[in-house]
Amino acid sequence: MKIADSSIKRFSRTAQSGLSLVELMVASVLSLIIVAALTQLFVDISSTSNEMAKTNSQIENARFAMQFLQNDVVHAGYWGGYVPGWDDLANENVPTDLPLASPANTALSAPCTAYASWDTAHINGVIGIPLAVYSGVPTGCNGLVTDKVADTDVLVVRHASTCVAGEVNCESFDANKLYMNVANCLTQIEGGTPYALDPNEVVTMQEKDCDPSNLVPNRKFEQTIYYIRDHSVSGDGIPTLVRSEFDWDGSALVQGAVQALVEGIEGFRVEVGIDSETAAGLSVDYTSATAWLDPADRSIPTNRGNGVPDSPTFVHCPSETPACNVADFRDVVAVKMYLLARTTEPTLGYKHGKKYFLGSQELTPPDDGFKRQVYSSAIRLNNVAGRRETPYDPNSP
Repeated sequence: MKIADSSIKRFSRTAQSGLSLVELMVASVLSLIIVAALTQLFVDISSTSNEMAKTNSQIENARFAMQFLQNDVVHAGYWGGYVPGWDDLANENVPTDLPLASPANTALSAPCTAYASWDTAHINGVIGIPLAVYSGVPTGCNGLVTDKVADTDVLVVRHASTCVAGEVNCESFDANKLYMNVANCLTQIEGGTPYALDPNEVVTMQEKDCDPSNLVPNRKFEQTIYYIRDHSVSGDGIPTLVRSEFDWDGSALVQGAVQALVEGIEGFRVEVGIDSETAAGLSVDYTSATAWLDPADRSIPTNRGNGVPDSPTFVHCPSETPACNVADFRDVVAVKMYLLARTTEPTLGYKHGKKYFLGSQELTPPDDGFKRQVYSSAIRLNNVAGRRETPYDPNSP
């Protein structure tokens, strides 16, 4: 019995023995290694996720900005069916509405001019030059175009609304606002009033039957200024694409306050395609009526453009300098737009060491940790280029 008791005691002492100090230390080290590995994995996943979020946001912002600009630019020169007389191949008279420059053929119609100061020359410039590009702040816009990022362009786009006031998804008619109304009544057209761009005459343009009670639709006049500002909200330092729209501000028709559109856009350049040569390679001439190589078929105008940009195809045309004048902008039929987009937050330790090319412009941003990408798009101004096309191309085989 004593032997049995002794065996039981020895077994009990063996079963209750714990880990040795060495075993405990090894287990602790292994646990720490596993925890460290899991922590590093979590940090890497979190960092990768953050970088992907930054990149996705950059791409999304840039694409949205480009699409927004495209949707506006493609409608430049749309006036609800009206074609300026100087650019109308069917016009058999000497044009009287040609946009003119003053002084020295270099100044454009100041886009920030309040409607109360518009005269005939200004309206001809507004209708005849639906797209203008400025390398600096446009004349008269110093109080509106503020905090502009250096070496970026200012773009002005003009057209009538593509929807009729009061229709679904189109704002209601407001007699205080400015509308483009194009006459379809031959009597009005031949009488010298082909359109109305005046709040006081907004209800006078008639349809084809010339019935005073059957009036043409109201299409709002739209003039939008785009540029890059050095902040989204004051002090945040985020370069942002912004815009200003021409509208009623409660007391007058003016260019409205600037609104932020898309953050992270720090480069903006617009190059234009100018149709300044005839099919025969001569300079266009708007001081006389349209002349045709064969007046019978009217297929080749000898003193008008053909809707195709001439060589060089696209040029950067800063305004209000001898490098760019009203004659150039009268004949813009296409544009190339370039955006330089960056992330809104820097990446620690990131260095790009790159040069970015926005058309003919070369940019070398600092290695400040922001990731960047250039986006570009070529856009045809259908409402300008289309009306210059003729059925026959003399350069075709």
